[in-house]
Amino acid sequence: MNLSLLILLPLLTALAVLVVKKPSLVRIISFIGSVLQLGLAIFLYVAYSQERANGNFDTMLFTEQWSIFPSMRISFHLGVDGISVAMIMLTSFVVLAGVLVSWKVEKMTKEFYLLLLLLAMGAYGFFLSLDLFVLFFFLEVAVIPKYLLIGIWGSGKKEYSANKLALMLMGASALVLVGILGVYFAAGKENRTFDILQIVQNVQMSPDAQKIFFPFLFVGFGVFTALFPFHTWVPDGHSSAPTAGSMFLAGISMKLGGYGCLRVATYLLPEGAKEYANIIIILSAIAVLYGAFATMMQKDLKYINAYSSISHCGFVLLGIGMLTKTAITGAVMQMVSHGLMTALFFAVIGMIYERTHTRIVAEMGGLMKAMPFIMTVLFIAGLCSLGLPGFSGFVAEMTVFMGSWENADAFHRIATIAACMSIVVTAVYILRAVGQVAMGPIKASYASLGDASWNEKLAAIVLIIGIVAIGVAPFWLNELVTPGTEVIMNRLGVH
Repeated sequence: MNLSLLILLPLLTALAVLVVKKPSLVRIISFIGSVLQLGLAIFLYVAYSQERANGNFDTMLFTEQWSIFPSMRISFHLGVDGISVAMIMLTSFVVLAGVLVSWKVEKMTKEFYLLLLLLAMGAYGFFLSLDLFVLFFFLEVAVIPKYLLIGIWGSGKKEYSANKLALMLMGASALVLVGILGVYFAAGKENRTFDILQIVQNVQMSPDAQKIFFPFLFVGFGVFTALFPFHTWVPDGHSSAPTAGSMFLAGISMKLGGYGCLRVATYLLPEGAKEYANIIIILSAIAVLYGAFATMMQKDLKYINAYSSISHCGFVLLGIGMLTKTAITGAVMQMVSHGLMTALFFAVIGMIYERTHTRIVAEMGGLMKAMPFIMTVLFIAGLCSLGLPGFSGFVAEMTVFMGSWENADAFHRIATIAACMSIVVTAVYILRAVGQVAMGPIKASYASLGDASWNEKLAAIVLIIGIVAIGVAPFWLNELVTPGTEVIMNRLGVH
């Protein structure tokens, strides 16, 4: 399996988009490219599973490496474990759905799809990279397109939101860079390297150095995944972004942060992770509860989903902070589940807004009569969000709770109970919002509105397949992720 194809494919698709002039061809090329990405991701999953079944227990599979700057020991080093494969599959699902829901974008169509494809390339590169310098490069590649998507194609206070997002994420990137350079120089002159596997195998970093640099890496990546109190870019960024932009931001970009917290901060600096675990748990529990209660106050559908994302991403960081195998496995499952669920939610909100020209819940009602397919999708997204069994949200959150409860002391148990309380709050705001939008009498001006088009239906179905596949049969994702979490647990020395 040639992993570099996953990076080259969106890049080649973007170059093909640049060549053509007709918007219709731009859409078709982008669609074909995103279908090929999904096919390649599924092929990677099958190939990875076969390698593991055949007894290949290497930490990373399908590794490729080319030296870039030998003097600094920087190399283009790619490889995957089960966690990486799960993130790549999530990215491919969201990319395809994002391309489909953007089918009617008329303003600068070529540039719009070009930025979406660059975002995809950045995400794939980030999840595949085993070199910290290259990983940081792809993290930055994924920031600039977000700024342009919001600033040009956004709505509302789009300039303010784009600037706020870019400044906060660039600030977070600066923290990540300091942490990466700290790890590099703390290794000693003979062992300096940016290679993750080499750091794990050959570098004996002192606990004091780990405790210094861990906060830079964890907080830096944490900002990307709405770490409290650095979450404020999330509501503004999501609410102002175009539909596909919101799907990418919540479905993929916020997962870059969670993945970085786990793969880089926790894996490379285990003593730092153990030192700051209780602080992570406190901040995560606050985010879970704050996000849930703040969502109850929102009247705009996009703000509802944005604040809900803060709460749900809190479960990711909570699972990491608990430092048990089950909780970390749950954190990865929550990243995948939330990525699919929130992308679906933003997609359906975009469909509603395109027809009603409002996102205010109180201004809608009875839309089930006019657009039954769209409202059915809204119900599915909502029920997944509140953790209904049979959908991915239930499996992921329950895994985090079970892993958290394995810590028998009062502090961890209280934090787990506090996080569990958010489920009730989530049920309240989801059922209230969905009920007000879909049920009741319909306004005369909405009665003649059309239902979902073919591309919108296909986008929704793609994401629902992922949600149900995890909710009904979670074992495949658990088996995929568990070997990677075991490697991290061995590194932590916690069993």
